[in-house]
Amino acid sequence: MKISLVPLVCTLLIPSAFADEKGGLEKDAAPPAPHALEEGYRGTENARIMTVDHAKTMHDGATISLRGNLIDDQGNDRFVFRDKTGTIHTIIPQSVFDGRTVKPDNMISINGSLDKKVDPPVVRVDMLQK
Repeated sequence: MKISLVPLVCTLLIPSAFADEKGGLEKDAAPPAPHALEEGYRGTENARIMTVDHAKTMHDGATISLRGNLIDDQGNDRFVFRDKTGTIHTIIPQSVFDGRTVKPDNMISINGSLDKKVDPPVVRVDMLQK
């Protein structure tokens, strides 16, 4: 019994002794500061940034998150939303406003889905933050 255990223990220990030290994470250099990153995932705040121009290129039914201003009320829950890249039409039911008043100079965030079946495309807003 002792003789059969010795080869087994040796076979388990030898591969780790000859393991190569390459691969994995090398911690020789410090990572860049978060503000110095040029691209890539940088957290939930940056993941939510989207522009009107980018939203217009997305597929029908895509989830949209925009930050900008409501600049025009076209009646029947239809509004024009603008950010630094352009404008897009939105449908915002009164229940989404939840009694809040929004002025054109108020910066707001809207979340909803893109409807490209109509022309021009609209964002059907289901959440508004002031």
